[in-house]
Amino acid sequence: MFRKTNQTKISYLFLRQIFTMQLLDGKKISAEIKSEIAEEVKRLKSSGKKVPHLAAVLVGDDGASQTYVSSKVKSCEEVGFKSTLIRLKNDITENELITQINLLNNDDSIDGFIVQLPLPKHINEARILLAVAPEKDVDGFHPMNVGRMTLNIPSYIPATPKGILEILKRYNIETDGKHCVVIGRSNIVGLPMSILMARKDKIGNCTVTLCHSRTKNLKEETLRADIIIAALGKQEFLKADMVKKGVVVIDVGITRIEDKTKKSGYKLLGDVAFEEVSKKCSYITPVPGGIGLMTVASLLQNTLSAAKEEFYKKTLSFSVDEI
Repeated sequence: MFRKTNQTKISYLFLRQIFTMQLLDGKKISAEIKSEIAEEVKRLKSSGKKVPHLAAVLVGDDGASQTYVSSKVKSCEEVGFKSTLIRLKNDITENELITQINLLNNDDSIDGFIVQLPLPKHINEARILLAVAPEKDVDGFHPMNVGRMTLNIPSYIPATPKGILEILKRYNIETDGKHCVVIGRSNIVGLPMSILMARKDKIGNCTVTLCHSRTKNLKEETLRADIIIAALGKQEFLKADMVKKGVVVIDVGITRIEDKTKKSGYKLLGDVAFEEVSKKCSYITPVPGGIGLMTVASLLQNTLSAAKEEFYKKTLSFSVDEI
């Protein structure tokens, strides 16, 4: 007859602890970051230095983009930043938009700015991102900042990948030597995330597999993963039979689905089938309340770094024509 000993009880509790899912709470961690930034802003003001100033350029009237920009402006207010929102019509020409960007590049009162994506189809997105002065590129999309990030030179890291690193760090999740699968190869999340997770750093040192729409046998790849970062933009794509027990899952996707029971008229779904996948996870981010909030907090961190000139000394002038 099997008799429970104290050692058996300890082992049982240990196993339960290993396979009990813990939520990676983006709401909690982003609030902590905002509180830290607010304290730093108070110190800057008390020492006679200027308050960080973030500007946002919004082209057109896309509902999701307006929501995201409003969230960023509100967050600036919460931490004591100054903010400027520049609204431009959907039919603005590419050259007119670049003229506006050059004005921001050369405005000493503004520490950093973003051009909210996506842009209308008639505008070349790559040319617009190239027009932003690297020292004010708090989104971290300019090729100079991407190159610095790749070489592990201090720079602005794109806000979403930076938010993922931050939440992994603050929950003390071990990444050293782990197998990380990134699903999605966008320039905004997937590609930089694959570089960052492989980088020799406190959060990094992973063996990374970058998957995308042409990846064959994707399920085989995800089943081998210790960490999965889902950033492909397909609602509830990652299912329970695609992950192993104890996996860490970071859900980057946000898709709006019509839901008349909600006051907003819609609900948000991630790239992960949360209810079924979470039962097999050691850690998982929710949607909403996960990486979206971390992205905004990371943008504020980058803006604070810009104000303090941590990565660049401010230049006198910058124009896209100089590139």
